[in-house]
Amino acid sequence: MPFISIIPMSANDWKLSSYDYELPQSLIAQHPTPRREQSRMLFLERQSGRISNHNFAEIVSLLPESSCLVINNTKVLPARLPGKRQTGGKIEALLIEEKHNGFWSAIVRKAGRIKSGERLEFCGGQLYAVAQERLEEGEWLLKFEEPEHLKERLEKFGLPPLPPYIERREASDLQNEEDRERYQTCYASVPGAIAAPTAGLHFTPEILAKIRNRGIEILEVTLHVGLGTFSAIEVEDIRKHKMHAEFFSVNAQALEQLKKYRQNQKKIICLGTTSVRVLESLAQQNFKVSSGWTDIFIHAPYKFRMMDGLLTNFHLPKSTLMLLVSAFCGRDFLLTAYHKAVAEKYRFFSYGDCMFIL
Repeated sequence: MPFISIIPMSANDWKLSSYDYELPQSLIAQHPTPRREQSRMLFLERQSGRISNHNFAEIVSLLPESSCLVINNTKVLPARLPGKRQTGGKIEALLIEEKHNGFWSAIVRKAGRIKSGERLEFCGGQLYAVAQERLEEGEWLLKFEEPEHLKERLEKFGLPPLPPYIERREASDLQNEEDRERYQTCYASVPGAIAAPTAGLHFTPEILAKIRNRGIEILEVTLHVGLGTFSAIEVEDIRKHKMHAEFFSVNAQALEQLKKYRQNQKKIICLGTTSVRVLESLAQQNFKVSSGWTDIFIHAPYKFRMMDGLLTNFHLPKSTLMLLVSAFCGRDFLLTAYHKAVAEKYRFFSYGDCMFIL
């Protein structure tokens, strides 16, 4: 079965500052490439230490024979809601999680003077919510009016929840429409995420078809990307960081196929860090559950039970995502690759280029 040996450790691997790198602002991608498959891809070979440049479309031939590609089919909710208070003061809410019917936890910008019981207007009067109470870590519990129509109205009037490093000041309707399409994988089908599993943004139906034609099976899992994936680490000793839980699920057929691949020592390639977190959560629980909440935090030293290769984007310095990738290929090797990517002007983060680690 595909067990990966633990990367040798040093004391620096537990220090958050060891996962920093310099990145020129100009390399943070503000827009997607004209076509999804036009991204560049850095190929990292762990055994040889070789790093090479490729076009993303070459992923079809680089995937190992008889391997399995695991993708996250979560669908991003248009969960960013511009709004205003009753006083007219501007606010903006990012919906995080539905607690129960109509009640959502949300991060609300410029929320300092909001009071419990205050009625808030969003999306030009298309949505209204009453502020219930302040929650931990700057969140509010909001109760939306007419909850039975909320998701339908979100799809129509909400904005894509782009990360803060993508600037959309006074974004036009045309730009919002482009982001609605491109900040979503072509295979997204299960609504619930507040951020895209960005490694999947490079794929097209045609590339997926070519992968299947090579005899490589594509299995779908679901992890609704939430605060757990992108919350900042605020402690120098990474072992003290606590992840937010995120919901995952795997259907019965995919679960059985994953078990077979594990038992038969077939290679499993994960598309994105969220797919990794699903598979490793399943393995930790010996496949006794197929859905639930996971707060798994993967960092060195870690023995991967379910992954032989990883396709992922370039991540923010000192992020949980960067720590996960480092645990797979080694911090020094990863930083070498990042420095090469900077030198060769790869595009970084959500709308940026990617790397394939095998």
